[in-house]
Amino acid sequence: MLQLKGIPASGGIAVGPAYLWAKEEFVIPKQVIADGEIAVQIQLFEEALIKTRREILDLQKKIADNMGQNEAEIFDAHLLILEDRTIIEEVISRLKKEKLIAAYIFQDVLKKYVQVFLKIEDEYLKERVSDINDVGRRMLRNLLGKSAKHFEDLQEKIILVSYDLSPSDTASMHKKDILAFVTNIGGKTSHTAIMAKSMEIPAVVGLELATFKIKTGDILIVDGASGLVFVNPDSQTLEEYRKEETALRNITKRFILLKDQPALTLDGKRVAIAANIELPDEIPSIIDHGAEGIGLYRTEFFYMNRADIPSEEEHYKSYKFVAEAIKPHSVIIRTLDLGGDKFLSHLEVPREMSPFLGWRAIRFCLARPDMFKTQLRAILRASAHGKLKLMYPMISGIEELRQANGLLRECKNELRSSGMPFDESIKLGAMIEVPSAAMIADILAKEVDFFSIGTNDLIQYSIAVDRSNEKVAYLYEPAHPGVLRLIKSIIDVGHRADIWVGMCGEMAGDPLFTLILLGLGLDEFSMPSIMIPEIKHIIRSVTMPQAQGIANGAFSFSTAKEIGDFVHQKMKELRIIQ
Repeated sequence: MLQLKGIPASGGIAVGPAYLWAKEEFVIPKQVIADGEIAVQIQLFEEALIKTRREILDLQKKIADNMGQNEAEIFDAHLLILEDRTIIEEVISRLKKEKLIAAYIFQDVLKKYVQVFLKIEDEYLKERVSDINDVGRRMLRNLLGKSAKHFEDLQEKIILVSYDLSPSDTASMHKKDILAFVTNIGGKTSHTAIMAKSMEIPAVVGLELATFKIKTGDILIVDGASGLVFVNPDSQTLEEYRKEETALRNITKRFILLKDQPALTLDGKRVAIAANIELPDEIPSIIDHGAEGIGLYRTEFFYMNRADIPSEEEHYKSYKFVAEAIKPHSVIIRTLDLGGDKFLSHLEVPREMSPFLGWRAIRFCLARPDMFKTQLRAILRASAHGKLKLMYPMISGIEELRQANGLLRECKNELRSSGMPFDESIKLGAMIEVPSAAMIADILAKEVDFFSIGTNDLIQYSIAVDRSNEKVAYLYEPAHPGVLRLIKSIIDVGHRADIWVGMCGEMAGDPLFTLILLGLGLDEFSMPSIMIPEIKHIIRSVTMPQAQGIANGAFSFSTAKEIGDFVHQKMKELRIIQ
């Protein structure tokens, strides 16, 4: 048995046979042509451009119809490459000068561009190599008159293994017999991760050696939550994961019956259960799982996989759609949180030694008020169509909050002057994810309507552990006593200031911490939609005094392990778990 560790991109467990999806490699000879054939080759090249463009537009329309406009916009980058006059003119010029076949020259020109992109230390530009190669393969197929491989050709349910998956690959596998996929490269914000979440299948990316260590036909276990992939597992491991897979399926079926029930304790205390989304197309899923609103709409994904900055009208239409789709519930829109592990080269976000501590989130937005105000105006305009709330990420001090609110007031005045309607009483919140913000929560509380605790960063900053660094990942521990004390302090301060406190980090959707957070008085839990029924089940299984007793008891222990063991035992005693 071989165990590989990658980056968890989409949760869940899948067991099945591997299928290596190899990209087509075109070996094109350096074939000389006669003067009389130059015009024929140019015509062949131009016809291939037209045919390839038509293929991409057709695929884009199909994806827009089946999965939504955001996924379809991934192919905008493909069209930009295909329509790049520099590339087209270079191919035609070299064809006339060197008198070689169009396919050979086109492939050579693309290779040059790929090499340039690979040398640039920018993750966004490196991801564009996948787009260039994808377009290149389509063009070469059309130039050579070859047909493409299709996922429809697969005859059984498989786990797809590839060096990388292009946008058209992941798009065309929608609703096919794909149990999961694993790739050598990719990150949490790559299109593969986004698509996997939309498709609700497990995925692990960034495995580096997956295609070298795995063969077609190998039995795999893919654990999308932990980022683990087991190759030809022994019978014991296979049995354990099959049991866990079956248990997850059965639990999901049992808990889904609660989807329309409120998160109400046995003694009548109600809390809100909301969902986190990255794309508007996730709304049907969160409704199906019983979300009572959206507690975190991550708007930075609106900026991904495109070559330009979205306009105010694009923002407005997207937010209006979400606001109307989720009525009568509320939607908390987090303003742009670029930086950290999310880069867009065309916004000129510089590479940094410590990107999570650098020019990101609210810091970036305040440095780019033109772009920030475009988003703020769109959110305000959309607030006329539903119950929207606005939230700033990574607030570290009162000065940032006041500066952001100043820009918000400017936007409100501009909209009033132009006669555009918006919700004059739109609720405003701050994410508490920086320790300094937690320490001055009483100051911040005077100028906002709510807090939302972002545990992913709060834990990372509090314990000084980079979650993406495998050498210290074991230190990333939500049950660390220091983290729990910070959370308690934030909730207590918020309630003393008479504002509600939610949580939108991963901790809110972890069943191990539900009773502690409930006992500490958290008002709203926001999580991936798939976790909602289980969290509702836990809340509906206890009284508030029981939850408070567990929360208080947790503070008597000194280590995260002791706290975890304590809560696990209490959940057994209450028969919440077996």
